[in-house]
Amino acid sequence: MLTKLDESERAALLPALAGWTHDAERDGLTRRFVFADFVAAFGFMTQVALLAEKADHHPEWSNVWNRVDILLTTHDAGGLSIRDIELARAIDRVANGAKA
Repeated sequence: MLTKLDESERAALLPALAGWTHDAERDGLTRRFVFADFVAAFGFMTQVALLAEKADHHPEWSNVWNRVDILLTTHDAGGLSIRDIELARAIDRVANGAKA
């Protein structure tokens, strides 16, 4: 079973996630991605959806035109877990045009 990250683990892992913010209220990671247009945003979401399904870890997200807002939290762990960190890293690779 996945466990929630403790404070020392958070302190070690979160600084390396540029652009991601810790949402204390939901105990998760949030980030907004902005693209050239809707097609680019939707294409990004499609790539992330495939990664998320493979990892069996699904983001809470929304899309409005060229923006995609993502929240990652592990409900089974009661908050932020290593699974969220790993998915955030993979999402960043997609956003940067690399193969995740």
